[in-house]
Amino acid sequence: MAKEKYSGPLEAGREICCYTVEQSLGAGGMGEVWVAKHRMLNRPAAVKMIRPQALGSDKDSQRRATRRFVREARATAALRSHHTIDLYDFGITEEGAFYYIMELLEGLGVGELVRRFGPMAPGRAVYLLRQVCHSLDEAHEAGMVHRDIKPGNIFACHQGREYDFVKVLDFGLVKTRDEATSVDGELTAENVVAGTPAFMAPEIATGSPVDGRADIYSLGCVAYWLLTGQPIFDEDTPLAVVIHHVQTDPVPPSQRTETEIPADLEDVILSCLAKDPGRRPCLLYT
Repeated sequence: MAKEKYSGPLEAGREICCYTVEQSLGAGGMGEVWVAKHRMLNRPAAVKMIRPQALGSDKDSQRRATRRFVREARATAALRSHHTIDLYDFGITEEGAFYYIMELLEGLGVGELVRRFGPMAPGRAVYLLRQVCHSLDEAHEAGMVHRDIKPGNIFACHQGREYDFVKVLDFGLVKTRDEATSVDGELTAENVVAGTPAFMAPEIATGSPVDGRADIYSLGCVAYWLLTGQPIFDEDTPLAVVIHHVQTDPVPPSQRTETEIPADLEDVILSCLAKDPGRRPCLLYT
């Protein structure tokens, strides 16, 4: 993990680790993402830089945020599934900003695919979801829980000669099984949830022990979104959505779309959405 100078924002031509920054891919409240190229190998990559001020206003907050990003980087780097994004390097600058360097993907998040083109045909949705299962199966076998499976973290790529090649992104809320009894997903006084309420398993919302079955629930939410173009619960506040995940049975997806959904596929999705983790499928990838 290298130390690099950075005060932000990045500029074309800047050097980060062994990479030269070339073109901005976007910026937000947390930081910025750029296309970069390895100086010796000429290999393209994406550099994500987290601004120091985004890590918190006090030292304790910054230390917690830094531990989270280090955990994400190390967890992602340890995984070998070809459906998990490849991480090339990461580090912390002298100013306390955090960066990581990952493979550059060509394609769209599945959430954007649905927003642009509407609900997916069941066959295509299943094809994408099976690839997500390949990534999660390895993570779960290693004792990791992603905890933020959502359309924005599932990228459908053009890779080599393949299309709809899935990469799972952002293991930033990952926990090992030993850590999973502590709660990052609890509701705060401001009704803010760590994670994504529309795709959140009930046990994360309630602060119960979490294992890989929470990811299965979230994947059921993603399947619902792909087939209907709608979240399972659509409410005005994140808190209201989370309460529904804890208390309310979902309307079957076939009742919320004109697309014909095979009965066996709908049964699998609804079993993934069981409130009791013990009633969800245990084997993700076969």
